[in-house]
Amino acid sequence: MDVRSPLGEFLQARRSQISPADVGLPRYGDRRRVSGLRREELAMLAGVSAGYYTRLEQGQSLNASTEVLDAIATAMRLSPAERDHLHLLSATAPRRPRPSSPPDEEADAALRTLLTAMRDVPALVVGRRNDVLAWNRPGHALLAGHLDADAPDSPETRPNMSRMVFLDAHTRALYRDWAGKARAVVGNLRIMTAHHPGDAGLAALIGELAIESTEFATLWADHPVLPCGRDVYELTHPLVGDLTATQQTLRVPQTPHQSLITITAEPDSPSSAALTMLLQLCAGHR
Repeated sequence: MDVRSPLGEFLQARRSQISPADVGLPRYGDRRRVSGLRREELAMLAGVSAGYYTRLEQGQSLNASTEVLDAIATAMRLSPAERDHLHLLSATAPRRPRPSSPPDEEADAALRTLLTAMRDVPALVVGRRNDVLAWNRPGHALLAGHLDADAPDSPETRPNMSRMVFLDAHTRALYRDWAGKARAVVGNLRIMTAHHPGDAGLAALIGELAIESTEFATLWADHPVLPCGRDVYELTHPLVGDLTATQQTLRVPQTPHQSLITITAEPDSPSSAALTMLLQLCAGHR
């Protein structure tokens, strides 16, 4: 019975995205039954037996050695983030916890103070599932001015940035390259699920998105792995128009499951002027 583990799903997805030409193998015509490489071809490139590699994909072998995983990662030409993800999936596979619901999250008090002090920088705090735990006035105005500013204060009304990207029309229209933003969101969710395999709330979010959005389901099956860091987005804001914004996701050691997200623009640029105008509109509204 071919019941794949998350490790097996990742291996199968990546193998299907590699063509023989990518790795210098002959095609022997165009009549191939599989997309991408065959299992035995990938096993040959990695220097492992085809039977062992097949057992890894099918979830029958869950404790591959570091050397084997590195060989497979090299054969698949994985990025450093994808290689780390592969090792993490293998490490957690033998001891995957039963689903549970961690307590509701609350933004760290020090982070709330920092948000308040960042009066000229759009910023927000997100939790382990991309729930918005807090945002400052500029962050709310830039990303979600159509929502109640107090929405993050209650778990029942708390916005979720992943849900908004796929299911909220305002957020979808905000990103000019929505497809790129959507892929980044899914890639980050893949990393979250690897770090928190027993989080029932995270699993429910992914299930909801897969049902409500065919685009999410397609991307999820593609298994992208994209850690958040520093990203540049082209935005079209309903109040101040087009701007280019740099989003940085900062990890906080004292609260490892919470991240501070800041959004800035190049000094003395039209985008910086647009952000300044937005801040002035916020002040006028207040």
